[in-house]
Amino acid sequence: MSDVGVELDGATHVATIEIQRGPNNYFDIDVLAQLADEMHGVAERGARAIVLASDGKHFCAGADFSGAAGRVGRGGGPHLYDVAIRLFEQPLPIVAAVQGAAIGGGLGLALAADFRVATPESRFAANFSQLGFHPGFGLSVTLPRLVGQQAALDLLYTGRRIDGATAHALGLCDHLVSGDDLRGRAAELATEIAAAAPLAVRSIRQTLRGSLVDEVRSAMAHERAEQERLQQTDDFREGVAAVGERRPARFTGQ
Repeated sequence: MSDVGVELDGATHVATIEIQRGPNNYFDIDVLAQLADEMHGVAERGARAIVLASDGKHFCAGADFSGAAGRVGRGGGPHLYDVAIRLFEQPLPIVAAVQGAAIGGGLGLALAADFRVATPESRFAANFSQLGFHPGFGLSVTLPRLVGQQAALDLLYTGRRIDGATAHALGLCDHLVSGDDLRGRAAELATEIAAAAPLAVRSIRQTLRGSLVDEVRSAMAHERAEQERLQQTDDFREGVAAVGERRPARFTGQ
């Protein structure tokens, strides 16, 4: 069964692509592959902009390292980041509607979009350091691009969680609305984009984001190597255990 739903409005040329793995919407390689396939598919069917949304309490809690949803590769097949880069390669502007939490790789997914609409109750965290390993999903490129080097260092070093208002002040999200208005504002922005000349929009997007794909691809290769190295450490095992047990981690630097 698919974990991704798609609706294309032929009148507005806006596609809504929804992750349907609530309440936390953890992703794995299969979910990301479905997202990428659908994004490329709606572009071929005439969509001009995408609303990326999730069904459930949270936008995306990243990968669940305690279970099967934390799978990052198929046996002998592509790695999760080999699939994730396709979300950056697809040609359409994306507006992410971020309800609840966007955590870890879920934050990386939100930052793959061109714009983010959030609520004061939204939560954002790059919590990798609290798990004992390196950030991924291209965040080492996308996060500094949005919030600047110093704010990115703060968020990545500490792994702390920020609310929607703080994220909006930092530039991490573009629009802050009430929860009832979240999908509507995201759809409104996507419709405004889709109403512009589509060839011009794609051309402008390529000019402004053209280097991003190569930068993210290179970053993901480095992130993957560091993640694989640090996942062999006691600190990583302790970080995952501490999160699962909802207690402070006791890191030893080993």
